[in-house]
Amino acid sequence: MTPLRIAVAGASGRMGRMLVEAVLAQGDCRLAGALDIASSPALGQDAGAFLGRRTGAVIASDLRTGLADADVLIDFTRPEGTLAHLAVCRELGVGMVIGTTGFTPEQKQAIAAAAREIGIVFAPNMSVGVNVVLRLLEQAARALGDGYDVEIIEAHHRHKVDAPSGTALAMGEAVARAQGRDLKTDAVFARVGHTGERQPGTIGFATVRGGDIVGDHTVLFAGTGERIEISHRSNSRANYAEGSLRAARFLAGRGAGLYDMTDVLALK
Repeated sequence: MTPLRIAVAGASGRMGRMLVEAVLAQGDCRLAGALDIASSPALGQDAGAFLGRRTGAVIASDLRTGLADADVLIDFTRPEGTLAHLAVCRELGVGMVIGTTGFTPEQKQAIAAAAREIGIVFAPNMSVGVNVVLRLLEQAARALGDGYDVEIIEAHHRHKVDAPSGTALAMGEAVARAQGRDLKTDAVFARVGHTGERQPGTIGFATVRGGDIVGDHTVLFAGTGERIEISHRSNSRANYAEGSLRAARFLAGRGAGLYDMTDVLALK
């Protein structure tokens, strides 16, 4: 069986190294490329050097060099970098697994346009557990209806640059969709000063940033006389890496199209 050839973006970062290690641990995958920004001190090094291993994949800033031998690129970088990678993947016919968050609506449209030519799995969270939670939230929101106030609390490490997290927004969208709401109009992202009473039908968000928290998310359904909480806590980025590899395998042999983790996990 021919191994799936995977390239990793941001290969010298925290998530990138986790992805490199995960790819190297798979018998059916091969690390075929490693990308990083031009200012990275790791450029020119073997991508497995931090593990004391020689992989043959040298960290490069030239996208065509890094993607020349790849079937799929896994990308957990930043929106601007991901879109630059997307353009070259589209040109070379390389599929993408995109775990980057913080895209604008226009940037999401660019991803959708590229998916008419290449296969893309695009999800705000690649964790298998989180995606199961998203389905549970839809079921809970549909069953509970309007009698429960919804608040979403998320916590991440001090280095995260976007808020609320893409996962928190996906959770809000799951609840809104199940109840026939529009998150764009019903979300409340800040409360300060004299806010007045909570408006019915809104979905509140609270953000915590500090330390090395990998990612905690809780959706609170607060009713009269009871509260229901559905939570997911990540203790390691390994679950994101494992989900990304499942997404990469899903793309193997598929044509163009825009997919998410519900497609990968057959949750639809």
